[in-house]
Amino acid sequence: VQLQASGGGLVQAGGSLRLSCAASGNIFSINDMGWYRQAPGKQRDLVAAITSGGSANYADSVKGRFTISRDNAKNTVYLQMNALEPEDTAVYYCNAGLNIPHPLVGGRTRTYWGQGTQVTVSS
Repeated sequence: VQLQASGGGLVQAGGSLRLSCAASGNIFSINDMGWYRQAPGKQRDLVAAITSGGSANYADSVKGRFTISRDNAKNTVYLQMNALEPEDTAVYYCNAGLNIPHPLVGGRTRTYWGQGTQVTVSS
């Protein structure tokens, strides 16, 4: 079971990028999914999260510019980032609560992280 993130890159201020993160492996279902980011020398912070039912919440700094969505059939979460600013430069990590098989109790929920994808916004 793993999360695989993609879509980062270098973009000029005002530009757009779309991040994707797909969960793969033996998965029963997926609970909340989200995106975090970590800039050099700073802690990892929540950018956006979305429930299995599609309810989303955002960090104040990205409201109105970023949109999180998910495709439950593809076990994938997306982050559409518009009007990017140099302050958005960071490594972006996806996160998900996955319901997976357990040999003793039938199933369990475990939090997984993707490998991180670099987003660099030039001024």
